[in-house]
Amino acid sequence: MEKNNQRLKILYLYKILTEQTDEEHPIKLPEIIRQLEAFGISAGRKALYEDIDALRAYGLDIISGRGANSGYYVVHRDFELPELKLLADAVSSSRFLTEHKAQKLVEKLGTLASIHEAKQLKRQVYIAGRTKEQNERIYLTIDTIQRAIDDKKQISFKYFKYDLRKRRVYRDSRRICTPIALLWNEERYYLVANYEKYPDKLTNFRVDRMEGAEVLDEPGIYPEEPFDPDDYQNATFSMFSGVPQQVKLRFANHLVNAMIDRFGKSISIHPDGEEHFIVRVDVKAENPLPFFGWLFQFGAEAEILEPAELREAYRTTLQDVLNAHT
Repeated sequence: MEKNNQRLKILYLYKILTEQTDEEHPIKLPEIIRQLEAFGISAGRKALYEDIDALRAYGLDIISGRGANSGYYVVHRDFELPELKLLADAVSSSRFLTEHKAQKLVEKLGTLASIHEAKQLKRQVYIAGRTKEQNERIYLTIDTIQRAIDDKKQISFKYFKYDLRKRRVYRDSRRICTPIALLWNEERYYLVANYEKYPDKLTNFRVDRMEGAEVLDEPGIYPEEPFDPDDYQNATFSMFSGVPQQVKLRFANHLVNAMIDRFGKSISIHPDGEEHFIVRVDVKAENPLPFFGWLFQFGAEAEILEPAELREAYRTTLQDVLNAHT
């Protein structure tokens, strides 16, 4: 047994250095020797020098500190601490993950840093007291969808909504569709799919409302038009499905940044007098309320010029809201 442990010496040395050291926490040879002994491994200084040189040759960036920081520590890992903090923030604030799953993922991210740096990541799990989704298996659903996309297969799944008692109410039958893409919109994952019930347009499904997703043997059925995720999201408000139509809008000049944030820098901006500009954008307006809600935040500084029926629908909606509050 002792002989086998000796063969594992360099692996345990790798474990000690990567898990316990960073620039602020070097480790000295006597401590390395003590920890190796806890694993049933004896090691002399000369042998450790050779093992450390071997790990350096393998690619592990080990520094020999001097003075107050004397000892050995690992720098330049695959992920630097600021990168891991960024990933931890993204995981922590993702509404599609349950609180439990978010914590577990952040703990796994911590294994890419030293145990000292990992503590900074764990604190970030609680950065926002946000409502988390209750579908614990959503990450498995995402994996199933991605496999179907890669293999160009159809999927089936159960789809549900909540009633007033917060109970899941499942739709009449399993949905069968061809997954086109996964999109992240307004802090949620959506599946964009070619759904046989609506063959003339793409359909969006909230991934957190999907359950029991399975990859089918049937090959996928795809629309003739190539899918452009940027164009698709720019035309979509609140991820409602629909066929895009061109809309002509007029805004006050100071809102130009808001338009670029929403539609991207590729939009054409045309001055309209000294204080306004005009843009033409594609909008899915079969259910116009999400679009109207977005437009209303700009008040009287935003105006629908064309098409006339959409302009009239907006005016009627505003009047209905006013009537409801009088």
